[in-house]
Amino acid sequence: MAQDGGVGAQLAARPTAQAARPPRPWLLPALMLGAVAGAALQLQQPALWRATAYAGLLVAACVLALAAWAVGRTRAADLGWMPIAAMALAAAAGGLALFGSSGLRSADYLGQALSPQLEGRDIRVTGMVAAMPQSNEAGTRLRLDVETALLQGAPVQLPPRIEVAWYGGAFRDAAGVADLQRPPPALRAGERWDLTVRLKAPHGLRNPHGFDYELWMWEQGVQATGYVRAGPKDEAPVLLGSTWQHPVERARQAVRDAIIERLVHDGHSDDPTRARIAGVVAALVTGDQRAIDRADWDVFRATGVAHLMSISGLHITLFAWLAALAVRALWRRSTRLCLRAPAQSVALAAGVLLAAGYALFSGWGVPAQRTVIMLAAIALLQLSGRRWPWPQVWLLACAAVVVADPWALAQAGFWLSFVAVGVLFATNSIAAGAHGSSGGGHFRSLLREQWVVTLALTPLGVLLFGQVSLVGFAANLVAIPWVTLVVTPLALGGVLWAPLWSLAALALQPLAALLQWLAQWPWAVVFLPVAPLWAGVAAVAGGALLATRLPWRLRLLALPLLWPLLAWQPARPAAGQFELLAADIGQGNAVLVRTATHTLLYDAGPRFSRESDAGHRVLVPLLRALGERVDVLMLSHRDIDHTGGAAAVLAQQPQAELTGSIEADHALQALRPVKPCLQGQRWTWDGVAFEVLHPQDGDAAQARRPNALSCVLRVTAAGQGARPDPPVALLVGDIEAPQEQALLARGAPVRADVLLVPHHGSKTSSTAAFLEAVQPRTALVQAGYRNRFGHPAPDVFERYRARGIRMVESARCGAATWSSARPDEVGCERDGARHYWQHDMAPRPG
Repeated sequence: MAQDGGVGAQLAARPTAQAARPPRPWLLPALMLGAVAGAALQLQQPALWRATAYAGLLVAACVLALAAWAVGRTRAADLGWMPIAAMALAAAAGGLALFGSSGLRSADYLGQALSPQLEGRDIRVTGMVAAMPQSNEAGTRLRLDVETALLQGAPVQLPPRIEVAWYGGAFRDAAGVADLQRPPPALRAGERWDLTVRLKAPHGLRNPHGFDYELWMWEQGVQATGYVRAGPKDEAPVLLGSTWQHPVERARQAVRDAIIERLVHDGHSDDPTRARIAGVVAALVTGDQRAIDRADWDVFRATGVAHLMSISGLHITLFAWLAALAVRALWRRSTRLCLRAPAQSVALAAGVLLAAGYALFSGWGVPAQRTVIMLAAIALLQLSGRRWPWPQVWLLACAAVVVADPWALAQAGFWLSFVAVGVLFATNSIAAGAHGSSGGGHFRSLLREQWVVTLALTPLGVLLFGQVSLVGFAANLVAIPWVTLVVTPLALGGVLWAPLWSLAALALQPLAALLQWLAQWPWAVVFLPVAPLWAGVAAVAGGALLATRLPWRLRLLALPLLWPLLAWQPARPAAGQFELLAADIGQGNAVLVRTATHTLLYDAGPRFSRESDAGHRVLVPLLRALGERVDVLMLSHRDIDHTGGAAAVLAQQPQAELTGSIEADHALQALRPVKPCLQGQRWTWDGVAFEVLHPQDGDAAQARRPNALSCVLRVTAAGQGARPDPPVALLVGDIEAPQEQALLARGAPVRADVLLVPHHGSKTSSTAAFLEAVQPRTALVQAGYRNRFGHPAPDVFERYRARGIRMVESARCGAATWSSARPDEVGCERDGARHYWQHDMAPRPG
């Protein structure tokens, strides 16, 4: 990004000799600004229009562009409104053009989506491995370009690109039947395979301030996910041959495997530190971010250097700069070549082309694409001989990225990149640094640039991620030059001479130790609740004001702009009331219970793999975004879909008391003593009563399954005036029919307004007698989309519907919110701020 800024600053600094002439409207800047606004507006559409409507907008854009050009040619001195009218027409033309083109592209893409009738069916697919496979302890994930697809021998239409997992060992299918899968072989990009797969539409978890998985898959061009059917009863996968197609992916995979082989398997297999360093080297060379250990990502984020450990805009810009220097030096050695073309122009073009090659080799990720497009736009501007002021240069780079990828506007990286470059332009930090000739001048320039970027991006980081790294300034001062000027060149040089990878790993070790030390500092990173957009925009403006060269008495006016973001606290229930937030965590339970000053988390969701669980992926970010301090973590029972994220939650909430039905030798006992939950336990928070209804003391000795010991928690709001029955919530874990009958037999107070559906809607629960006793208005089902158990079972769903009970499924609703103050209402995360790329489940029959 600094290189981009240098080019722009030089263009802005050169004088422009113009003959005296009437002012001309800035048509091109207006057109670019309108294009960015039009793309941003189109991204807000909850659903797409017909393709003809978008085509009509493109026609209208052409008409407006011609009108803007015609009006802009008017030079009559007495028509002072003409330039404004021309710019308005140009902005409208740009907006309609990008709105229409983005809509047409989206409609065409959605037209290739997976048909709902093909979900969950065994389909025989012939396809080619289009990207280097990703392996973990469970199996291998691979992306396939589909060539043919057969359903029961008949051809069917599938999306052009799908992503499937090939599991090895024991695996349960959609009916819950255990099957022994053939383990995947060493798959390579470019291979053609004949496979039986089961597919579903990309369907992510939807939580407040959470990651938009469906947008990410949209950007990746993947329209179906699933798994390979490789059991003994399935038709075996067949390797049809290895081709030379996807040569870049083949090369990336070969380099990644060579790095791991040299740094890990070459006599260092017992050194976990060496393996983690090897993952960072592999990520810097090939862009394989999954090679980096999760614990290392936590350290990088805490110290604010995560952008350096992947192929970011900084790496691409550095590579372009170094390539341009090398080409210019070589070009100048030949007089004949210099007479044919100036060395500076050739170096500029070569730098962009070689940077594009590096970005392509590193996986052509979205950040790399943005940077290449931005560098190309600025290079073309300079090669054309035009001299623009910096705001136009910045706007050109921004518009070029948006035209190529309108959905970049929905990515945090886009805003971080362009806000940083814009602030550096505005403060003239890059231009000032360009004139520093001594080492001290360059160091002072680096200090100022880093300080300016820190001031400008800290409020934006709080708005987007809800955190501030207090050690980030110091960490980046060391990490940026070390990684970009030492580690990355060595890692890239290892492609030509493998021993350089060992030097890159050696150079990373002291940096890793420093970052680990900084991350362990108290207050190394501060997490703040995510504030509304207006507070974030005001704070970003305040950060930019602080970064300017204005007198400090003027810069201090930024403090009121920063205050709403830094002091924001989400609203909490009133005294005597409580709220439930049933998080969308897939197949499992995790319900947040909030009172005026206290918080209880009922269950912690599933573990997805050794490297991923609901705690790290959903609950910890959610708790931080909401500013929650958990007082009690109650784990209903020991099953992994209820305890999988507990360790991550406990690490982030050291003050939380742990209670639940967990045996004495469970691994969680080593993290924090577990207080058993037993019938009769009661407490009151802020006028809200909590009572445990199950299990009884002594049930553990007779229970055959963990489900039988599930903690049943009743939460009751304070009385509301004349209302005889205050609102009640009943959280029941995985209790089954015998436990439901036992609760009724001993007269437990189970009537409730909202019920967490027992055992995710299993056939073994939700008996008619139990539902008659509870009489809930709303039933919450936490179950994964097309989960392998078939939850909630159709007959159970019908049982609820027959009694007029509203059944809210997390797969359809996303995170669900319910408040005792409004017991008839349920808020669904998927219903708020909808976008057309989000997946809609087919309605249930009847």
